Amino acid sequence: MKINKKIIYFMVIIFISNFSYGKIIIEPGPNAYDRIQEALILAEPYENIHLSSGYYEIEDGLSLDIDNVTLSGDGLDKTILSFKNQKSGAEGLLVTSNGVTLSDFAVEDTIGDAIVVKKANGIRFLRVRVEWTDGPKSSNGAYGLYPVESKDVLIDSCIAIGASDAGIYVGQSERIKVINSEAKFNVAGIEIENSYFAEVTNNIAHHNTGGILIFDLPNLPQQGGHDILVKNNKVLNNDTPNFAPEGNIVGKTPNGTGIMVMANEKVILEENYISGNATAGILVVSYLDEYEDDNYNPLPNKIFIRNNQLNNNGFEVDKVRAEPIALLTKNKAPEIIWDGVTSFPEWIGLSKQQRLILGPNKTKDRKTDMINLNLMTYALLPWFHKTKEDYDDYIGEGISLTEVNFKTKW
Repeated sequence: MKINKKIIYFMVIIFISNFSYGKIIIEPGPNAYDRIQEALILAEPYENIHLSSGYYEIEDGLSLDIDNVTLSGDGLDKTILSFKNQKSGAEGLLVTSNGVTLSDFAVEDTIGDAIVVKKANGIRFLRVRVEWTDGPKSSNGAYGLYPVESKDVLIDSCIAIGASDAGIYVGQSERIKVINSEAKFNVAGIEIENSYFAEVTNNIAHHNTGGILIFDLPNLPQQGGHDILVKNNKVLNNDTPNFAPEGNIVGKTPNGTGIMVMANEKVILEENYISGNATAGILVVSYLDEYEDDNYNPLPNKIFIRNNQLNNNGFEVDKVRAEPIALLTKNKAPEIIWDGVTSFPEWIGLSKQQRLILGPNKTKDRKTDMINLNLMTYALLPWFHKTKEDYDDYIGEGISLTEVNFKTKW
């Protein structure tokens, strides 16, 4: 009888530890998809669905639409959700609710995007790894971490590997922090697109096609990306050949791009270490493809570049995707490159340009160089064309950005 009491007591303790404080614990094993998806469907707000260490074979896409739920594991190399045999679903995990936290697990080998978050007010990715384990291939999913049309986006201490578009992507969103994370062997390592108020700081982007991309594109509901800080990142040796499927806009990213800013306004690039990128260390460009969108502004504006360390970039320009740079630079391209596309009044000198603003930057053993490719003149008056390479002509006062302060209380 004493033994029976001990057994009952032990079972009660296990039950309490598993379900008290809103915590549901799931172990690896058969029917992993059914057990995880049932927990996600039946979850109550503020519950924690915890996936214990182990390897979970998932054959269908998972989804969560309950607010204020945490999905956690025991570590990004300990709790692994493998979608290698995925049969259905456009992504690995789809989140369409608010105040969600995803932490301490990995998603591998999805047939589409790894983790998609849509229209969320408050989403946290903490120590999450997404990876396609066979290396860079055009058949890999497009996006690793993919929050879109969301507010209060935090990506902290995450890893993204092998995405055929962008490893860490935030699009059409507002109030964003991408911090302390690593992106490698993607086409775009980290991409902020058509978004407002973002801070990309203390990350490592290496061995991608392009390290960090700040883009604004036409024909999307939210346009006019602005107030973006890119600070204290290491952008190194982005040397993976572009493997994006044909037709993707990121497929035009030149091999060996460090940081690329396209058609955004009020962007600060500062205190980054940028080295070993074959086409360009920093590239500032306009959107030059044809488009039908009366509200779209294809020109970058107030891009302020200061206190970066730029070493050995531009040593082997991509002659296909960066043809103007290859044609208009000799031997090694300068560390900072601007395409020079401006408004007509600026082009003819009626107003002063503030599209590219330079502060002091550093390059080992020499002064940091730059080039304005002056593509307006190259296209319209080619017989008068000259590049502009006087760094001092672009020195100007800094700009201020709106600090990112989240409104969501997790």
